[in-house]
Amino acid sequence: MPAPPSALEIARALIRFPSVTPADCGALPYLRDLLAQAGLAAELVTFEAPRTPAVLNLYARFGAARPNLAFAGHTDVVPPGDKTRWRFDPFSGEIADGELWGRGACDMKGGVAASVAAALRFVARGPFTGSISFLLTGDEEGPAVNGTVKLIDWALAKGEAFNHCILGESTSVAAVGDTIKHGRRGSLNGRITIQGRQGHAAYPQIADNPIRALAPVLTALFSPPLDKGNADFEPTNLEVVSVDVGNPAFNVIPGEVRLTFNIRFNDLWTPESLAAEIKRRVSGADERGHATLTFEPTNAVAFLTKPGPFTDLVAAAVKDVTGRTPSLSTGGGTSDARFIKNACPVVELGLVNATIHGVDERVALYDLEALSRIYERVLERYFAKFSG
Repeated sequence: MPAPPSALEIARALIRFPSVTPADCGALPYLRDLLAQAGLAAELVTFEAPRTPAVLNLYARFGAARPNLAFAGHTDVVPPGDKTRWRFDPFSGEIADGELWGRGACDMKGGVAASVAAALRFVARGPFTGSISFLLTGDEEGPAVNGTVKLIDWALAKGEAFNHCILGESTSVAAVGDTIKHGRRGSLNGRITIQGRQGHAAYPQIADNPIRALAPVLTALFSPPLDKGNADFEPTNLEVVSVDVGNPAFNVIPGEVRLTFNIRFNDLWTPESLAAEIKRRVSGADERGHATLTFEPTNAVAFLTKPGPFTDLVAAAVKDVTGRTPSLSTGGGTSDARFIKNACPVVELGLVNATIHGVDERVALYDLEALSRIYERVLERYFAKFSG
């Protein structure tokens, strides 16, 4: 029987599929065939919803016994931007200077490839007690409506059960395995519109400049701080990302000012309690009652996987392979772990994130192989500890 393909071989193949969200372009069928050839039951499933693109997803499982350790990830990527700025075609999977180049090399086709290669090697060794599953989507970089959140529900409805999960997002900062994400902050977007009365800048007495009312609202948003954080999370942070009056003229007082903001919040808040606090602050600062506050729907809530046997096991696997002890973190943006945590405890461990979403995204060949060996060591430790 031929040896299983390496993480590098799988990653190069995946990069060559130009799977910019929501297009799949063959990436998930390639993985389905690869996993099926190794004996995994693999199924492609498409989900769709009104006003969102249909998305292809993949679920695969080897074994039927407990415990079931799942690897999760996504094969969709962000657009490459101006291809002429890249050293190599972003979908060519070139190897140069000891690195693999291309869109998705780190985020996160490299992580998917590392987990698949590790699982194939582990399965090829022979029988073990338990199961290995894959939850792979093409909707992480997009609306995240027809991807992991529905794939999890679909699998659970079929009677699948998951004991733990590793999501291969690019969590490492300086070296592979230096950081494990064991939780994520939530994200809430809001808009404030303050109405005034448009008029001539030379006759302010017959106009009402809404920008004057903006200052106390801004002050209320930032002061006092929303919280001081806790042992597991940084303080909740609000960032104003846009202020606009839509006025190109110097001699016109605008009729309204629009402000948008994003809040990354810790587990001291729910979206509902946080929205109520922002509403209280804006109402208190809006003395004339001219401000309107709205929030975008969110499926990004804060969550935490408590440190314990599973996080210790993953950290020990990292140390076995690299010699370093990873730190636990809840920083950064959102990920599909926010959906997986409803099914089982989840941690995130992946490649170095220095070039993700950028021009010339790339991963060191050594790092790709090291991550795959870490995942294989996780499998060894996991079934030794939790089986039986």
